[in-house]
Amino acid sequence: MSLTRAITNAQTGLQVNALRADLVASNISNATTPGYVRRSVLLGESILAGRGAGVNARGIVRSEDLRLLAEQRDLGASLARSTVLTNAYQSLSAQLGTADTGFGLFQAFAGFETSLQNFSQAPESSANQFSVLDNGREIIDTLGKLYEAARDLRAQSDQAINDGVQVVNQALQDLQSLNRQITALNGSSSDASALLDERNRVVDVIAEYMPVVTVPRDSGAIDLMTPEGVFLYAGQPRTLSFTPGNDFDGSASLTGGQLSGLFVDGQEITPGIQSYAALRSGSFAGLFEVRDTEMPNFMTQLDIIAVDLVERFSDDSIDPTKTPGAQGLFTVSGPLTDPGIASRLSLNAAIDPDAGGAAWRLRDGIGATTPGPAGQSAIANNLLNAFTSARNTNLGGGLAGLFSATELVAGFSSQVGQARIRFESIQSSNTAQYTLASDLVLTRTGVDTDKEMQDLLLIEQAYAANARVIQVANDMMQILLEL
Repeated sequence: MSLTRAITNAQTGLQVNALRADLVASNISNATTPGYVRRSVLLGESILAGRGAGVNARGIVRSEDLRLLAEQRDLGASLARSTVLTNAYQSLSAQLGTADTGFGLFQAFAGFETSLQNFSQAPESSANQFSVLDNGREIIDTLGKLYEAARDLRAQSDQAINDGVQVVNQALQDLQSLNRQITALNGSSSDASALLDERNRVVDVIAEYMPVVTVPRDSGAIDLMTPEGVFLYAGQPRTLSFTPGNDFDGSASLTGGQLSGLFVDGQEITPGIQSYAALRSGSFAGLFEVRDTEMPNFMTQLDIIAVDLVERFSDDSIDPTKTPGAQGLFTVSGPLTDPGIASRLSLNAAIDPDAGGAAWRLRDGIGATTPGPAGQSAIANNLLNAFTSARNTNLGGGLAGLFSATELVAGFSSQVGQARIRFESIQSSNTAQYTLASDLVLTRTGVDTDKEMQDLLLIEQAYAANARVIQVANDMMQILLEL
């Protein structure tokens, strides 16, 4: 009986070490698989009739740190928000330009100021007259392109929100399927580790768009909710809803009804609203900020710059030939209080040869019917003074006071650059924190191939030892049979 028991004990050792080898092989093969959690066998002594009966595998242990994983997801949501905002401002800054880039809004205004100076010194020069017109068109074109760029960013953000809603809804459906499979395996001996890994990956997808909290349920299932307490999954998936917009002008807004908010089964969780349920991080938060706050503010500031430009040259004292109260060098259709002025700016048709006007009216007056003396410079000097004089302007964001037109644009460009730098700094900080958390998760739950290879050598030795026990027991039984 002792030999039989020895063989039985050794057989259990062979079985357990074969399972350990299988798990080591799985660990090594998945060492670079994103979201893979290291597995190991939980061993226990088998006891039969009060005596040792070998070893048994009591289960598969996943080296998972739920607290650290939750922190990593929170940091990932913060990083996703700052990345969206950083990308938006980097795109704007690239088109806005700076004093050093040689192009952009500041360069357009600086070039226009130079052309006015040259024109005031030689008003009879047709080359100087057309230089003023060309630089004026450059201002109009640049303002229009910047306004359109901001409008495009709003549209892209809106579409990205809609795409994200589809991704999250599909992920919630996948979560339901995985919960059911994990629950079905919970009472069996089958290993659900692969399903648990896949469920974590699904939750990670959702967490990139919006911060989440996992709530453990019976039989290995989980529910999912936002940190604010709104359930995304409670026994079954709840549906996110969002309606894509089609109007992204400066006047289009969430409160005005032109743009949609974000809802979970009818409960609004739109970032930025005055509600406990409003999301505060994740890609959705960043996208809504771009669509509803950052880009509308940018477009409003462009309108303020355009209105300032129109008003500077509409002063009746600049040009005595102009109809009192009429717009001057730059014109715009509709009231100056309407949004979108920056996209509707144009040169006065009276001075624009492309619109049937004549460039000499820059020198002689918008209302002049015939050319005057070639050397008269009164209106030219007035135009230069209007552009370079300090006017009281408030762009918001701390930029208010007395500015010339070029100074106003320089301050605006600086303000946008500072916003870009601020968001880049936040993104850099978030990236560092997220990377640190990810490295910690990898250290505690990932696969160390060197250690796995060391374990494999120990498993090989244990397997060989158990096999040797069986061989020796078999030899001893053969001796007994030969007696």
